[in-house]
This record gives sequence, structure tokens and C-alpha cells, in this order.
Amino acid sequence: MDLSGFFQSAQKASGADLSALVEAGWSSKHLSKSTELVSQSAENRSEFLLLDGLASSQISDPDGRSVCVAFHASPSVITPHVARTKNNLSLVSIEAHTDLLVAEISAEDLTKLMVQIAPVREWANAILQRELVKKTEREWCLAALPARERLLWFRENYRDHEKMFPHTLIASFLGMTPVTLSRMRARN
Repeated sequence: MDLSGFFQSAQKASGADLSALVEAGWSSKHLSKSTELVSQSAENRSEFLLLDGLASSQISDPDGRSVCVAFHASPSVITPHVARTKNNLSLVSIEAHTDLLVAEISAEDLTKLMVQIAPVREWANAILQRELVKKTEREWCLAALPARERLLWFRENYRDHEKMFPHTLIASFLGMTPVTLSRMRARN
């Protein structure tokens, strides 16, 4: 999908005039599979749209162990800057699981558009609200559900992701080992 198509689709879904976003100074770039769009702890001042491909957000500890905290399947908005950075340093690494086509704009430029144009502000705020709801639902899932029910929750909320993403990432996202996920999948 190209940038114009992305915003035409978003405009149809929201009913808002997002034409200012089409002309807002986005740049596009291709990334190869297994590369990082953003590295944890690196400076990042951008907003991203995933136009084509699959990626995930992960947090790594000093020993190199990673936990998957978000999946990104095109076409979509990658977790907004305000929710994935602190002091313009990335809290996550965003890894490409396929070749990617990504559109990028500075978070500052998008914020200026949000201040100036009400439909852009409403669109961006709706995205941020959806992201908050997704994160809250995942936290609830991890805290309240046993492993089998976490897998069922995942299947309901992330349709087709089991076919698209590595099962080790899904296990990490659901707070279980890959062996446990394999057992749960065999039962269902």
C-alpha cells in the first residue's frame, strides 16, 4: 500500500478529512527482513506507518533476553512516539519480520498538524487511545488468565497472527514459554 492509499483508507474509516496528512512531509523507506526500524535506547523522534510487511516491538534486558510487547501488521500505525519513547529514547526495538515499507514523519511535525487541524488531532488521538486499550487489555490478560485462556484471547484479538509471526514471539507476548505455547496449540 502507498501513503495516499493508507490515508484514503483511514479517511473512509474515520470520516475525517485527512488530506493534510498526505502532503505533510512523510518520507518512505524500505527495510530488509531481520533489520531494526528502531533500536532500544537509541534516539528516535519519528512517527511511523507500516505500509507493507510485518514487524514486532520488543524489550530486551541487559542479558539479551527479549519480550515481545507489540505486533505490527500492515497497513497500520506503529505504536505512537509518545507511547514508545522516553526523552526521545526508544523504549523498544522494532524488528522487521519481512521486508518492510515504512512511512516516517517527525513526531514534532505531526504534533504541529494535530494542533492546527482538528480532524488530524482526532485521528491521532483515536490511534493513541486504541493503543492504550490494547496495552491495558494485554496487561489484564497476562495478570488474570491462565495460559490456555491467554492463547484463546490472543486468537480472538490478533486474528491470523499465529500464521504470520514466529511462535517464540507469540509465547513471549503471552508470558509463556514456547513449549507451553506448543502444548496449548496442540490442545486446541
